[in-house]
Amino acid sequence: MRAGPGAPVTEPRAAEAMGVDVRGVTKAYGALAVLDGVSLRVGEGEIVAVVGPSGAGKSTLLELVCGLEAPDAGTVRAGPAALMPQRDALLPWLDALDNAGLALRVAGTSRREARAEAERHFAAFGLSGFERARPRALSGGMRQRVAFLRTLLAGRPVLCLDEPFGALDALTRLQMQRWLARTLRHEPRTVLLVTHDVEEAVLLADRVVLLSARPAQVAGRLDVRVPRPRHRGDPDLIALRERALGILGAA
Repeated sequence: MRAGPGAPVTEPRAAEAMGVDVRGVTKAYGALAVLDGVSLRVGEGEIVAVVGPSGAGKSTLLELVCGLEAPDAGTVRAGPAALMPQRDALLPWLDALDNAGLALRVAGTSRREARAEAERHFAAFGLSGFERARPRALSGGMRQRVAFLRTLLAGRPVLCLDEPFGALDALTRLQMQRWLARTLRHEPRTVLLVTHDVEEAVLLADRVVLLSARPAQVAGRLDVRVPRPRHRGDPDLIALRERALGILGAA
């Protein structure tokens, strides 16, 4: 989407460059300034985590990348992007297969074909045997897996994940972080991950962007060069987490 002459821009990048490029973006809602000159890049196939305090505009940033909002200033260029919101947003009257295939149905695929395509992935996503289960019969972790499969089946090269595990209990969250890391190794995408959890960020991401309090500016950036698979007890990860916490505390 392109705005009028001289206006801020949100537009897809060329087909050969399916990353994300945010440059000098500002965004306000009336008198409430949310983002103030934020810039970041996500290369094709990279995972970049954005960490910052509550209300710092992290979700707004994802909405800009997905084209759901337009910046007041600056540019946002991204490949076609799918947003996974904080809550799983499964439809309670549909079973797990229909929920997973919902993006395909919206794109015009028949219900039969959408269910068949979703079912092909259920074993890999640890959902075998729950194809016909309604959301109320699924655990929190299973619901998030269905929601993530729905996001993948949208077929977009860029995934914007907004606190995907924030509503889960601590143990399930740990399990889902491991699961997501494995899944992205097998189903690579360009990923922009918003999280409040610094440990989650360094565990999953190639790079971490740290935002200040609102109106958010980039307070720091960290490269995570620890080989995968990663483990929480790795001294390098612990050191990165402490550096990130120090930057956030000083922002």
